[in-house]
Amino acid sequence: MAGNCRFVKGEMIHPHQCPERRLDVATHQEPFAQVFSCIDSRVPPEVVFDQGLGDLFVIRTGAQTLDELVQGSVEFGPLEYGTPLVVVMGHQRCGAVVAAVESLEHGKDLGPYLNRIVSALKPAYDAAKASSVPKHKLVDATTRWQTTLTVRALEADPRLAPLISAGRLAVQGAYHSLDSGRVTWF
Repeated sequence: MAGNCRFVKGEMIHPHQCPERRLDVATHQEPFAQVFSCIDSRVPPEVVFDQGLGDLFVIRTGAQTLDELVQGSVEFGPLEYGTPLVVVMGHQRCGAVVAAVESLEHGKDLGPYLNRIVSALKPAYDAAKASSVPKHKLVDATTRWQTTLTVRALEADPRLAPLISAGRLAVQGAYHSLDSGRVTWF
């Protein structure tokens, strides 16, 4: 959170980005958090949270969509390294969500691989539609629902749930504003 405050203010310190840190983490790592976020070029977690080498495990997919391979990647930090925090971070004006919403609204075929992202986002889209948000807020609502549903899925993961119950892992939803740079938590 402190790193994001520095990012918002434009007062980044760029910690752990020197040759000494590179050598320090060359043989081991102890990231204090894992961030699962979107592939969007405007939302690199290391920059948004002003962190450096060895500080974060980072997983990025279109609109933080979750499948079995990604689920295994999310499990890796907590199970293998004891990483105590997983942050699932959606963001403002997510291009993957925009494409998925347009596809779902207009029946547009995006091709076999992008259609998988659309299918993965359909539950979030359906939840957003059911909440009766105005049409101009549908993308944002879908993004927020996607984040919430992903957090719930990770909390229900049979390998992560015991760590959560024991207080050794937290899974937290977050939203990044492209306009302000601020990350809010939910």
